[in-house]
Amino acid sequence: MSVVLHGARSTASLVVHWLLIELGVAHELRMLDFDRREQKSPEYLALNPQGRVPTLVIDGQPLTEAAAIVMHLADLHPDAGLAPAPGTPRRGDYYRWICFCANTLQPAYRDWFYPSEPAGEANVEAAQAQARAELEAAWQQVADHLAAHGPYLLGTHRMAADFLLTMLMRWSRNMPRPSDDWPALQAHARRMKALPSFAETYRREGITDWT
Repeated sequence: MSVVLHGARSTASLVVHWLLIELGVAHELRMLDFDRREQKSPEYLALNPQGRVPTLVIDGQPLTEAAAIVMHLADLHPDAGLAPAPGTPRRGDYYRWICFCANTLQPAYRDWFYPSEPAGEANVEAAQAQARAELEAAWQQVADHLAAHGPYLLGTHRMAADFLLTMLMRWSRNMPRPSDDWPALQAHARRMKALPSFAETYRREGITDWT
């Protein structure tokens, strides 16, 4: 199987890179230079018309959207136990948390990091304040869930959703109230960051923060 990951340092491609290493999948990593806008090149747009990362190409098939790639990788490697069996109640919970990451956390982060997109330059502060409130409310919800049902999102065993959640927790590291401020989230992140695959992903991407 030929696997190529197109990504960029400290972006949403990190979770895909991490999972590939965790699963022991041989792959080629092609890091894009955002300063040179390589993500908007005609060659890359042919793979991912949105001009974003990640894009994972498996045997010539390009897959986009981090959450979708995470789910697909977990299904391709069932022996790793990173996804519940289809059709089970736990599978429903798994979908819920994957979609929570993709539909609740990621859009709020985009509004925080790029507040002029939804609100215009004149309303940047208000847009960021709204994004911060949405993120903190979401983190409180996750923290309450982990405190009651953890230590992982689906209980005693980590799933692919936990990898996605951990990456998004990292994105808050420089915010006024980072996710580590919630004890249940900090404990979850500590468990995930203890994985050898996390350290190896950091090593390969040259990342040193939030260790």
